[in-house]
Amino acid sequence: MDFPQKLKEQRLKHEMSQQQLGELLKISRQSVSKWERGEGYPSIESLIQLSEIFDITIDELLKGDDHLKESLIEDGKQLAYPKLKLFFDLLLLVGLFLVVFKILIAVGNKFFDLNITFFQGSILYAFLPFTASIIGAIGSETLAKKYKTE
Repeated sequence: MDFPQKLKEQRLKHEMSQQQLGELLKISRQSVSKWERGEGYPSIESLIQLSEIFDITIDELLKGDDHLKESLIEDGKQLAYPKLKLFFDLLLLVGLFLVVFKILIAVGNKFFDLNITFFQGSILYAFLPFTASIIGAIGSETLAKKYKTE
């Protein structure tokens, strides 16, 4: 038996309408109906709530429904991937900004006699821009390859 059948069976066993279950889950009756027809799947949060409402384990709800299991795994990847990719993309941009800033300071000091010297003797000034750029680029590219959608 797959998830849509189990959900409907549990809902009827507990003498609930789709509307009542939707209210408990704080979703629409139409969402419950879609789940029962196999046209959509609940989030992991909703699965946890369903297991509590019906007093059964999540495993009992999912057992036998490989499509739902794969859908949950993909959802998990999608939750982690954008945040981490955004971090590496921002690190790359900050690194590139610092490289450009370093170049502008060097050009300004050489041609315009600006004599800007803050941070120039520090290790941060020497290595941070390039290190941030390299780590950002590698991390962003690695994640893009690992989670590329097909």
